[in-house]
Parts: sequence; structure tokens; C-alpha cells
Amino acid sequence: MNKLKTLPKFKNEIEEAAFWDEHDVTDYYDMEQAKPVRFSHLKKTTKSISLRLPVDMIEELKVKANAMDVPYQSLIKMFLTNALKTA
Repeated sequence: MNKLKTLPKFKNEIEEAAFWDEHDVTDYYDMEQAKPVRFSHLKKTTKSISLRLPVDMIEELKVKANAMDVPYQSLIKMFLTNALKTA
């Protein structure tokens, strides 16, 4: 394997971005040593969906959600999360 180059010090993010536009990361980092990381505190991307539910089910969800002091859509997400964990 080739000797890795020393990464320069950058004055700011703009300078760093310009540097990486012109250089290959594999010249500076041993990609064989790279480990996957998980950014668990990032806000997940959401997507709106349409879901047809019987009116009485929605009313029951709203009553339960109100008793728990949460929006009924949040209660539905909680139920779905629990169902996925136990499926």
C-alpha cells in the first residue's frame, strides 16, 4: 500500500470543500480501516402518506391520544413502531 499523504490544516469549511473537490480521499485515509458509524441523534426524514381508516377507529385513536396527552398521529406512529418491533 502507498504511504498516506498528510492532511493539511484548513482555515474554514470553504477551503476544505475546495480541497476535496480536487483531491481523492484515498490518498489521505486508509479506507480499509474505515468503520461504519451511526448518527442516532439525527432527525429522521419523514414522508406524508394517505391512509384510509374507519371513522370510528380515528375517533377511538383520538380519545386514547387525548388521554395520553399526545397528538393522535403520534399515537399511531407509536403503535406502528411497537408493532414493527414485535413483528
